[in-house]
Amino acid sequence: MRNLEDLNIALVQTDLVWQNPEANKAHFDKQFAQITNTDIIVLPEMFTTGFSMDAEKLAESEDGQTIQWLRQSAIQLQSVVTGSLIIRTNDNKYFNRLFWARPDGTMVQYDKRHLFRMANEHMHYSAGEYQLLVEHKGWKIRPLICYDLRFPVWSRDPYNTDLLLYVANWPSARRQQWNRLLPARAIENLCYTAGVNRIGKDGKGYPYSGDSQLFDYLGEQLVTCEDKAGVFNYTLSGSKLLAFRESFPAYQDADMFELK
Repeated sequence: MRNLEDLNIALVQTDLVWQNPEANKAHFDKQFAQITNTDIIVLPEMFTTGFSMDAEKLAESEDGQTIQWLRQSAIQLQSVVTGSLIIRTNDNKYFNRLFWARPDGTMVQYDKRHLFRMANEHMHYSAGEYQLLVEHKGWKIRPLICYDLRFPVWSRDPYNTDLLLYVANWPSARRQQWNRLLPARAIENLCYTAGVNRIGKDGKGYPYSGDSQLFDYLGEQLVTCEDKAGVFNYTLSGSKLLAFRESFPAYQDADMFELK
């Protein structure tokens, strides 16, 4: 049986300044100043701009200023810092890309697989092709982005994931689905599941209710941020997770499949 130490996670729920990366990074710097002894800090989707389709105007290069800011923040805080932003690749493709910045300065990335066609996201960005599985302090963690939450096959655990993370700009109009799908993903994958959403209104006038949350492997709510701004901390118990899986090994009866 694995030995899994506890994991401290910080969910950062906040309003975002529309299409203003410098203002948003300055705001997050203030939020970071109140964080100590945390293993993972989770920011919303497109945390520098809000959910914008103005990719050509707002995109940063793959070694741009925000990437360097993420790396330096992770090193300074000695914590993983993760969230997504708009990236332009060297071959002029645009991605809604999540970065996983580690305390040692290394970084990996995940491109959003499911693009929200109701906002024409698929007309402005390229879809990702691969899941990302990262390890931190022995935990197997899979970060995903917003609309990915609606697709259980992509969210399904093929690797005994310990923690699913969703970063989002999920509007108030569909908050009921957000609140129902997050615990569903936790239950079906027998893992902790966190969703970090924004609050406030974006530049197009769409409101966001927040509802950033953390659930355990039973779908029981451990943290709810409601519509409040702030940093919400929780310590995940590795021993409880492993003990539950040992006593209720439903994963052994899961259907096997491969994604192509």
